[in-house]
Amino acid sequence: MYPAKHFITDPLQNKGAIANIKSDLQRQVDLFNSEGKFIEAQRISQRVKYDLEMLSEVGYVKGIENYSRYFDGRNPGDAPYSLLDYFKKSFGDKWLLVADESHITFPQVRGMYAGDLSRKKTLIDYGFRLPAAIDNRPLKFEEFIRRIPRFIATSATPDEWELNNAYQSAANAYNNNPKENGVTEQLVRPTGIPDPLVEIRPIKNQVKDVIEEIIKITKKGQRTLVTTLTKKTAEDLSEYLGGQGIKVNYLHSDIDTLERTDILDNLRRGKFDVIVGVNLLREGLDLPEVSLVAILDADKEGFLRSRVSLIQTMGRAARHVEGKVILYADKRTKSIEAALSEIDRRRAYQVEYNKIHNITPTSIQKPLRNKVTESFDQEA
Repeated sequence: MYPAKHFITDPLQNKGAIANIKSDLQRQVDLFNSEGKFIEAQRISQRVKYDLEMLSEVGYVKGIENYSRYFDGRNPGDAPYSLLDYFKKSFGDKWLLVADESHITFPQVRGMYAGDLSRKKTLIDYGFRLPAAIDNRPLKFEEFIRRIPRFIATSATPDEWELNNAYQSAANAYNNNPKENGVTEQLVRPTGIPDPLVEIRPIKNQVKDVIEEIIKITKKGQRTLVTTLTKKTAEDLSEYLGGQGIKVNYLHSDIDTLERTDILDNLRRGKFDVIVGVNLLREGLDLPEVSLVAILDADKEGFLRSRVSLIQTMGRAARHVEGKVILYADKRTKSIEAALSEIDRRRAYQVEYNKIHNITPTSIQKPLRNKVTESFDQEA
């Protein structure tokens, strides 16, 4: 798959769009001149005139999306078209959105507009783009929600927004029946594995302690995940562990996606026994060989040690029957208390369920796949 680089436009529509762009350009140049911003006025004039020449001659220009409002015939501030509009046209209100990892998905959708606006405003203020560039944007959260007739939010750690919507939805559907809250919990895993046992140990000598645990785990042919607070500490700890004879690698956002996938595969294959990471060892990782998750500096409050982050990270040990989590903390923060309370609640239910139904927990059996980078090399 490649990004769209070819555009088809109607010549008649182009003429109208070009006329509107010229009008807005003159207005912006006059505004800059009135404010004494002569460099910005010259910059926007030169840039847009070049774009208009390209549009007139060949029908497209690099960055044409910044003029999308003119070609779409939208008014300033109108929402852009998106895939959701196609769903509406094709299916009306008879479709369902499933938001996986909703505690991340919805905040990301909520934050996209503000981030885009901040960047575009800088470009406009310095004469790199016309104000119409603002209208080439993501949907605002309210616009996004209005376009969705109904949705299911799935998450091991749903946020308050999802929960409140579920409660309100159930109240409307079931006439405020207190037994219906709109939330369906999936606490029992097909493998029968309960949430992991959690230990809290002091921060002092945490590195020495975690090395001792890693050695024990490795002798059993199992793997370990260690989480730190910064990329630098992840790299430094990885280097130190390697110096102690431990097969280790680090994982953080500076590593590209394909390489991340291969690092995790190498952990499963036994090339590494330990992965040290920051925030990537959370949602969506399914590593059956991992039986220990060690969370360093667990009492340092922040988004990396919030209730949601702690629960998600602890969950990486729930694929192995001997799964265990060690929190290195000198105090029990509110996040730690909340995370432990939730883990204990789930574990109690799961253990009781297994007992009633005579279920013996079994580790996940997951086949190893070919490495992504090797597959590309072979094709080449």
